[in-house]
Amino acid sequence: MEFEEIYQRYFRDVYRFALSLTQDGALAEEIAQDTFFKALKALDRFDGSKDIRAWLFTIARNAWYSHCRAHKRTLSQEELPQELPDSVRMEERIEDEESAFAIHQFLHAMEEPYKEVFSLRVFGELPYEKIGRLFGKSANWARVTFYRAKLQIVEHMEATDHEGN
Repeated sequence: MEFEEIYQRYFRDVYRFALSLTQDGALAEEIAQDTFFKALKALDRFDGSKDIRAWLFTIARNAWYSHCRAHKRTLSQEELPQELPDSVRMEERIEDEESAFAIHQFLHAMEEPYKEVFSLRVFGELPYEKIGRLFGKSANWARVTFYRAKLQIVEHMEATDHEGN
């Protein structure tokens, strides 16, 4: 696969993953660009044994860490990704701008590994098998972790909806 094709196919996924880490569109764009710059330089070392998207997410996560170190930003435990779409109902909820913001706020404060597994699945659209591999765990572990993260979000949104009524 040519690099331009990789860029065209995966830029959006890398950007969404970076956005889930940074919560800042401009910074996510910068990290996504940096990710592809680093990927281009290292493409000859990519052996194809991993999924290319998982490889790009790893580069993006490391670029985020580098950014934080360079700007002397200390990440709280909630912000630390461990390693990077599921339900249609969740995607529909995210389409509503106000609900999306509330979900992102809750997701930002969510504990790991729930935060990153959810982001990888929903925003990165990675299958459970690949998420499990990123964490050195099984696909079933990723599935259960995603389900628990989704339950936390749904419970939070339902509680918020009840408070608003």
